[in-house]
Amino acid sequence: MKDLNIALIGHKFMGKTHTHAYTDLPIFFNPDVRVVKKLLCSNEADVKEVSKQWGWESYTLRWEEAVESKDIDVIDIAAPSSLHSDIAIAAARAGKHVFCEKPLALTLEKAKEMMQEVEKAGVVNMVGFNYRRVPALALAKKLIDAGMIGDVYHFRGIYQQSWLVDPKFPLVWRLKKSEAGYGSHGDMGAHVIDLARFLVGEVEEVLCEQRTFVSERPKPLSSSGLSAVAGKEMGAVDVDDASSMIMKFKGKAALGYFEATRYGTGHRNQNFIEINGSKGAITFNMEQMNELEYYSCADADEVQGFRKIIVGEPSHPYMGSWWPSGHIIGFGETFVNEMYDFVQAIAKESKVHPDFRDGFLCQKILETAQISARTRRWQKVDEV
Repeated sequence: MKDLNIALIGHKFMGKTHTHAYTDLPIFFNPDVRVVKKLLCSNEADVKEVSKQWGWESYTLRWEEAVESKDIDVIDIAAPSSLHSDIAIAAARAGKHVFCEKPLALTLEKAKEMMQEVEKAGVVNMVGFNYRRVPALALAKKLIDAGMIGDVYHFRGIYQQSWLVDPKFPLVWRLKKSEAGYGSHGDMGAHVIDLARFLVGEVEEVLCEQRTFVSERPKPLSSSGLSAVAGKEMGAVDVDDASSMIMKFKGKAALGYFEATRYGTGHRNQNFIEINGSKGAITFNMEQMNELEYYSCADADEVQGFRKIIVGEPSHPYMGSWWPSGHIIGFGETFVNEMYDFVQAIAKESKVHPDFRDGFLCQKILETAQISARTRRWQKVDEV
């Protein structure tokens, strides 16, 4: 079996999830390659200690070393958004397969360049929309494609977190346009837009409204993931805290509603999806990620209602590789499912979705929405 040597760029929140994925991948799946955690990269001094703790063979402080290494087959980018484009473009030009967390880049122009470079190089590429690998949402896709809910009339996607409700929470990198590119709109909302494309189809036109509720926050002394320690110096928030949007889909009568907020008081991580159709409906809530609710108009009146499907059967997407029937999985396991599909595409020299083109199309909708929010009018995606 051929070795597939991985270099992971980034060792915070997403770096941890990706390490978890590569570590557990051969335990639950049987990929056609041997996944090797070869090199962990970060520009922070603790990368040496973390690499040992997480089981990486070696470490480096320079991502360029990973890209230039002849021993590396895959560059996995789990670093902040401001670094994505430089690393991905260099990796593609070096002939490396590339995985990149979303959003692809700080700007649409850079996202397009990244897409063009990986396609020109012919390398396998994937963008990190892990919610496509939630078994319940994969099952929703299967039911929709099979016509179980008929013609789609409505898509509603609401992504709520509440970690910024406290105005004293520090000004972490996700709240700075120069490092994140977008606020809640691109961080959480990108997932909703990708799911709209995945489950319903391409978006044609949008009308968007955005708000920044707290415009100034204390600069952080330290931060990790979604936690931080505040200092005394203050700094400006220059991205949105919340974004809402109406969407029209190409070639469909369906209407879409989108909302992303970091001020969803009471919700730690609610990614809620509801899709209504002519024959039925589907609802999903990430806070109960192993459940899918399905409604069928074909049921007799006296028993009509949403039925709860516990997505834990071997016949459900991905679940045949996990635990016995009825046993559930968690957030981290979606990354294992994701990385399995990625490495299998490399092994079989095939394509995998969502790829960089999917990431570019999602970012094009994000940019269109930004324009709409500024101009306060409907904006067509194809005009951006």
